[in-house]
Amino acid sequence: MPTDALTQYIEQERPRAKSLIVTVYGDALLPYGGACWLGELIDLVAPLGLNERMTRTAVFRLVQDGTLEAERIGRRSRYTLTRRGRRQFDSAQARIYASGPPARDGRWTFIILPDALAPGQRDSLDQRLGWQGFARLSPGLLGAARGDATQIAQDTLDDLSLTDDCAVFSAEATAANGLLSLAARAWPLEEIAADYSAFVKHFQPVLQDADQLVGESAFVARILLIHAYRRTLLRDPALPDDLLPEDWPGTKARALARDLYHHLSQATDQYLRANLEIEMPAQNSIIRFG
Repeated sequence: MPTDALTQYIEQERPRAKSLIVTVYGDALLPYGGACWLGELIDLVAPLGLNERMTRTAVFRLVQDGTLEAERIGRRSRYTLTRRGRRQFDSAQARIYASGPPARDGRWTFIILPDALAPGQRDSLDQRLGWQGFARLSPGLLGAARGDATQIAQDTLDDLSLTDDCAVFSAEATAANGLLSLAARAWPLEEIAADYSAFVKHFQPVLQDADQLVGESAFVARILLIHAYRRTLLRDPALPDDLLPEDWPGTKARALARDLYHHLSQATDQYLRANLEIEMPAQNSIIRFG
């Protein structure tokens, strides 16, 4: 059973079923091929507070939005990530499980949006690219403090069929042109810092008891850990240090996530192998908090 700290987290935060299942696929299922029978998934997420109806509804919505696809075998349904879903997962997980913040070379990535772009298309870009550190710097300009984000931008535009409508480029940013101060106002740094601090408050007690967590409890702890961590990390623009407040809590949150994840990994993997139909673990190319 979950520890008191984890039970309190579930009761306070009430994670949404769809978002939790995304975390389960990304953290627990991808290393084993990224597929799961619906019945297995229902049993797997039950300790996370999701009943059968909630799970079925969330899976249906993930199929609708193109993240999962179903394969019917006899009377059973098996759900796996679509190609688009896998690409989104790979891009996000490269950030989630990184041992440190992305390397910065002083360059930024920008996307120029045409005036004629529909509001729904703008919203989709904001949502998808917001997970990769982009923010709207002006009505027609998105930017990220990463020079290596051009491919992410191109892939997202391709997924949304906007490649021919938007322009992507990278450029060096300097304090002289005012871009850094503009960017500092584009992201809600105080809100992100508060979320990191709340993450540390919730999961520091779990780390203290981590050696006692086995089986189902280890699985629940690891899923909630990654779920909570990714919610804030993927909104963090990874700005240069000179734009961040002093004692930025993201640094402490990353160290906590890494240490607790390492404590929970072996017990969680044993639990998954015992509760999933797995023939052979797929090679996992993601180095998790290496």
